[in-house]
Amino acid sequence: MKIGILQADTVLDQFSPIFGQYPSMIQQVMLTAAGDGQYGTIKFFTYDVEQQEYPTDIAECDGYIITGSKKSVYDDEPWIHQLRDFVVRLDSAKMPTVGICFGHQMIALALGGKACAADVGWRVGVHEVSLLKANMQAAASYLEPAVASFSLLYSHKDQVTELPPGSTLLAGSSQCPNAMFQVGQHMLAVQGHPEFVKDYSRSLMTYRRDMIGEKLYADGMQSLAEPTDELLLVSWFIAFLQHAAALRS
Repeated sequence: MKIGILQADTVLDQFSPIFGQYPSMIQQVMLTAAGDGQYGTIKFFTYDVEQQEYPTDIAECDGYIITGSKKSVYDDEPWIHQLRDFVVRLDSAKMPTVGICFGHQMIALALGGKACAADVGWRVGVHEVSLLKANMQAAASYLEPAVASFSLLYSHKDQVTELPPGSTLLAGSSQCPNAMFQVGQHMLAVQGHPEFVKDYSRSLMTYRRDMIGEKLYADGMQSLAEPTDELLLVSWFIAFLQHAAALRS
């Protein structure tokens, strides 16, 4: 399977020698999740959408992943408008697509939903969300194994406040009601960061300590002792992309 990573941000210079860039983070966790070979061969291609790099042909890849970003999807920047238009094209073509954090919010905004700064403010560290069992069975029965909840690393101040038409809510919590949703059978969007490792989350929180405030910083740091389910989520990503690609072929 060929997966195109739409890179919407660059890791800060002081962190990239240690943690790499976002495409390499995604590749690492996906290859780890696919390590037993049950998903076949996965090849990755990166497109730096901040620099307006896109596939010449949308069919160059079997599916796409939109990364997170320090930017907001509602920022008035040419590359963000261009990415929004590309997401509309992906949707029209029923192209298998996964959005992470900024990518999650971009899918919502581009397809008629809403994303804005959340009333709860920043959310950092490890957080748990609950799955809506009835919706999972109806919209995503191939996302297995079935669980009641999952925990991921988070780092965001914006949230999806209104889902796009034709979407199905799959998971949420009191502080992040629209944490995971699906559009049709071809787009999956998740607010959390399954590609992050805890040391990177720790570094980001320290870098943003003044921005997020002492209480959130302390709570976020303490939460890093909790387990996370990134391999489960990424195995769902792979199964979802393969399932959506099979429907499209």
